Order: sequence, then C-alpha cells, then structure tokens
Amino acid sequence: MSQLQSERLRNLANGNTLLKISLGLIFFTILSSAFVYAETISVNVDGTNYDVDYTATGMSVSGIESDPDFISLIISVDVTSSPGVLDITFDRTFFDSIYQGVDDDFIILADGDEPNFSETQTTSTSRTLNIELPSGTEEIEIIGSVFGRTIEETPSEPEETEEPASKQIPAAFVDPSKDPKFYVERYVTESSYKTWFEDNYSDYTFHEALDISKSELDKLIAEIEKENSEPAPVETPEEPTKTTECGPGTILKDGACVLDERCGPGTILQDGVCVAKPQTTSEPTSYKGLGKELGYGVIAAFIVTGAIAIILALMSKAGKSRD
Repeated sequence: MSQLQSERLRNLANGNTLLKISLGLIFFTILSSAFVYAETISVNVDGTNYDVDYTATGMSVSGIESDPDFISLIISVDVTSSPGVLDITFDRTFFDSIYQGVDDDFIILADGDEPNFSETQTTSTSRTLNIELPSGTEEIEIIGSVFGRTIEETPSEPEETEEPASKQIPAAFVDPSKDPKFYVERYVTESSYKTWFEDNYSDYTFHEALDISKSELDKLIAEIEKENSEPAPVETPEEPTKTTECGPGTILKDGACVLDERCGPGTILQDGVCVAKPQTTSEPTSYKGLGKELGYGVIAAFIVTGAIAIILALMSKAGKSRD
C-alpha cells in the first residue's frame, strides 16, 4: 500500500515538472515573438560590399541585390503576416536619394505596387525607412539617386567674436585746428558742456577725447582756474589832450596864443625860416571894356538931360498959357 502511494507521488512530481517546463516554453515563445531583433544583410555594389541593417516583423528577408543602372535595391522577402513591417536603414555613403543637394523621397515598389511607407529617422549619416507590406509580398524595390556618395563634412566655422570698435582719437567733436584749452575751459566753466560730454562720450576720458595726456589736462585746468580767480584789471580812461589852435600871426606859448615876433616887418615864418612877404599885384584893367562902359554912360546922360529939358519946356509953356 505504501509502495503504491510512493509511486503516485513520484508520478505527480513528474507531472508538475512537465507542467512547469511547458509553461516556461510557452512564456519564452511569447517573449520571443514580442521582441524584434535587428539583423544585417550584405549587398555588393560595383564590387564593394555594404552592410544593411534591418528589422522584420511578420516577414523574413531572404536576399538583397543592387541594380546600378536604375540605382535601386531589390530585396527578396516572404511576408506571412498582414501587414508585414520592414524597418531598413541606409548609410548615406552607401545609398541615398538626393535632388539638387537636398534630401528627396525614395521610390518604393512592392511586387510593382506602391506600399505605405515613411521615413522614421534622418541624420547627416543615415536614413531609416518603415515599410508596410501586404501578406504574400515577395519582392521590394527601393529606388534612390546615388550609390557610394562621399559626404563632405562641412567644417564648423569658428564663431566670430565681435571685437570692440576702436575709439576715434581725438573724438569726433574735436576740431584739431583749435587749441585744446578751448575745450578744457568749456569743460571746467560750463556745467552743461560737461554733462553733454559725459552723456555722449561716456567711454572716453576727457583728456583721451582731446588726445592729450592727463598731466597736460591738469596743467590747463590749473591755468584756467588761476585766470578765473585773478580780478580783471580796471582800465582808467585817459583824458583827451587839450589842443589850442592859434590864428595867423600868432603862436601858442605857455598855453596861450601870443603875437609871433620871431620875424621882422615885411617877413613871415615859412618852414621855420623868416622869408620876405610876397607882394600882391593887381590884374591890369581892360581898357577896352572900360571905354565901352564909359560910352554907354555918356549916352545915358544925354538921354536923361534931353528928357529933363523937354519936361521943363513943357512946364514953361503951360505957365505962359495961364497968364
């Protein structure tokens, strides 16, 4: 009896072990189907072999070959699920689709038809495609534009650092033809000018703006302050000198006009020397004119005398008539 129970227990233990093994295999199968592992397949292009990475879900890849004339890859597949999914990555140095220097879409045919596909990852060195294939698909053709492209890495340009603009010396407001003292005096005596300079030329010192040294600026400031501290001299107006003019024959002596007795009678002082006084001569009378005037006078006298005689005669005659 006890022997029979022992055999039953032994058989039960064996059954539990088999059950555990079966469950483990089932679990492993489920996990294996859940995970997709990347695979690599090699293709020859004009004597050069390239490795192509891919992952296949619900399908298998049996081979791949290149067609340099059409710049395409032909992949042999066996799609058992619907849809089967192929993720395939191309290194740009091996296979690419470029138009005028810009990435272009690949052309994909599945047994002559266009399947659904998308580009899931694009980098400077590779491109990855995701292709959905219907069950029963046997051949995929992927058409690009170039095999074996050399990618020239563009060297990164060094960052340009902006150099601070060099100062204009002397500053723009300074007229080189003017004495620096002109500007220093305004800076010292005019507060508005000093404020204007500090607002518009804050990156300059004043002596730097004038292109002079600090010691020269200090010296000019000291001179200006000294000049401003000394009182200005009072100018006394000079009284005009009184001048006395004397008439002819007199001279100025001790501030008064007196007779000029330096020369004797009949002489005059000329250029500091007594000389004889020049005599005046009358112009000769024109006798011709004088005779004509005399003739007119005589005629006039005769006329007047005749008129008087006539008047007297008439008066005498009138008197006799009354008598």
